[in-house]
Amino acid sequence: MMFRRGFILFLPRLVGLLVVACCSMSIVYMLACTPKGDNQQLALPRVHSPTVKEGYEAILQEREEQHRNYIISLKKQIAQLKAELQGRTEQLKNMQNQYPDSLDIQLDHSKPEKAQANLLAFLRSQVDKAEVHSGVKLSTEYAAVPFESFTLQKVYQLETGLTRHPEEKPVRKDKRDELIEVIELAVGSLNKPDGVSKAKPRVYTASDFVEGIYRTEKNKGTLYELTFKGDAKHQFKKIVLFRPFGPVMKVKNENLNMADTLINVIVPLAKRASKFRQFMQNFREMGIQQDGRIHLTVVYFGKDQMNEVKSILENTSKSANFKNFTFIQLNEEFSRGKGLDVGARFWKGNNVVLFFCDVDIYFTAEFLNSCRLNTQPGKKVFYPVLFSQYNPSIIYGHHDSIPSLEQQLIIKKETGFWRDFGFGMTCQYRSDFLNIGGFDLDIKGWGGEDVHLYRKYLHSNLMVIRTPVRGLFHLWHEKQCLDELTPEQYKMCMQSKAMNEASHGQLGMLVFKQEIETHLHRQKLSSKKT
Repeated sequence: MMFRRGFILFLPRLVGLLVVACCSMSIVYMLACTPKGDNQQLALPRVHSPTVKEGYEAILQEREEQHRNYIISLKKQIAQLKAELQGRTEQLKNMQNQYPDSLDIQLDHSKPEKAQANLLAFLRSQVDKAEVHSGVKLSTEYAAVPFESFTLQKVYQLETGLTRHPEEKPVRKDKRDELIEVIELAVGSLNKPDGVSKAKPRVYTASDFVEGIYRTEKNKGTLYELTFKGDAKHQFKKIVLFRPFGPVMKVKNENLNMADTLINVIVPLAKRASKFRQFMQNFREMGIQQDGRIHLTVVYFGKDQMNEVKSILENTSKSANFKNFTFIQLNEEFSRGKGLDVGARFWKGNNVVLFFCDVDIYFTAEFLNSCRLNTQPGKKVFYPVLFSQYNPSIIYGHHDSIPSLEQQLIIKKETGFWRDFGFGMTCQYRSDFLNIGGFDLDIKGWGGEDVHLYRKYLHSNLMVIRTPVRGLFHLWHEKQCLDELTPEQYKMCMQSKAMNEASHGQLGMLVFKQEIETHLHRQKLSSKKT
């Protein structure tokens, strides 16, 4: 009892001691956690002090001043960086204009200015290595890198990839962005003042763009040649650009006047009067009426149907008031190479563009301009890749009637293919043809002479422009596989005939025609029962 009574008396004292201990600990904690300034503890004004407002304002002003000084310091650093970048840009421009064109690249990172100069020199040497200013000698026809052509809307391509479309609106973002960038750069270059003429310069836009060609050499860069409308009819502006795996570099800016550039179209012929009549309709509309700067040379072999061919030629001459033609008759076996060679050498006038053509070819006035723009004496010859037409009877077999010839000439995978294995249609200046040695006259008949001439140009220093063109068509005609051919030759002839008849899908529809008709018949019967 005594112990319990003593404990009861001690309990209030114990509680009092615990309360005092807790209060002491709270005071110590508050003192330890009081916030401090940068170098010393910030003394907050007392709540009841008359200077409490001035104290807070002083602290805010001090902090605001610190932030203001920091912002000013950042602005100064940005301005210094901008000035340094501008200086480096001007320095690079000066080096680009003054540094030698050819130098082995050696990037010494300890000397950044020298490394930049060497890099620029390397990029400029890439232009010299590529076929920009002149052609390079090539070993075979397979070594030539073909161009691809493009307009504002479409790209005409040889390497169709998975799409298998010979022409397309560029859907790949990299190709679309690339061509837009090049066109914009060319327009900007045309609109840049030259500092010489005082007349108000013409303002070029993308709508003045006519056509372009480009090709990529994998170890050098991409070459672009863009043609724009000039200041007058038959005048053009050509911009040549090169992307040496880096920024595009302007290579040329030249004026081209094609008003007096005559094209001599040379056609070797034997019989085939009906095909010649169709050819002359095309020649009259596109060559005489729309272009007007054209000459026609017909080299005729033998005498069979010769009078009919001459009559067609003379009637066109009278009705169109056209006198610029030559008719040459040879009493010997047909040889395409011999006919083109004789026609080229027969010309007695000034240097002229020669267009080696066939009677089953259809061309447009735009193609004749491409022929002029892509040839240059002593510099360039033009080997267009034409679009070969499939058999219209197969293509339009499900239609009520076959469309007119002009309506058939559409570049689609269902209507034809790029004849990239053919080298017969070509444009070159007469002087280049004679200097290269002309055709091999030992080759008789059709085939072989075109590849032989093509290889001669590839082995020379002339630049060979090889690109698909939208205005040159090979019209379909039946291919005869003669009985005297060996089994292997006959098989190859039939394979070639099949390739020229229709697309893979269309030929498949013919092969499975009976199966398709049976299926449709069964469906018809089942629909009647239901």
